[in-house]
Amino acid sequence: MEELTRDRAEPAGARAELPFEQFYREHVDRIHRALALAVGNPAVAREAADEAMARAYARWDRVRGLDNPAGWVFRVGLNWATSWWRKVRRERPPADEWRGAAAPAPDPAGLAARSALDRLPVGQRTVIVCRVLLDLSTAETAAVLNLTEGTVRSRLSRGLAGLRAALDEKE
Repeated sequence: MEELTRDRAEPAGARAELPFEQFYREHVDRIHRALALAVGNPAVAREAADEAMARAYARWDRVRGLDNPAGWVFRVGLNWATSWWRKVRRERPPADEWRGAAAPAPDPAGLAARSALDRLPVGQRTVIVCRVLLDLSTAETAAVLNLTEGTVRSRLSRGLAGLRAALDEKE
């Protein structure tokens, strides 16, 4: 992941001086939302974001020097969540209890978009989250997800087509 491109708006020296506390405040909520969309479970996403941030803190001298520390944290969180799901599936059958948790009712358009996103394959959903929610470039997304840029473009194209089709069905 160290090959991610540098943010053009921020000089490399400024990033090297970035304190972890500031990085955390600026990125934790966005990374949590991205992980929630990618893994489909807000509670697991919160744990994944917290675990990834803890790992970033423990390695902050190295992580802050990366071209995209937030991308590194997202990938660590995604890996943690994937491992967690594998462990859960081995121990017990999957349950959808978390979907019924009391929360403010989102607008119908938001529900339709979320439902359409949930129906996409994980690879397409993760690429869309990186490109749209995290605003990563194609190259950054490829580096974070360990894919080629062509695969990122392909998954993005197919995923967006799937979203359009699913949302057109709802109308």
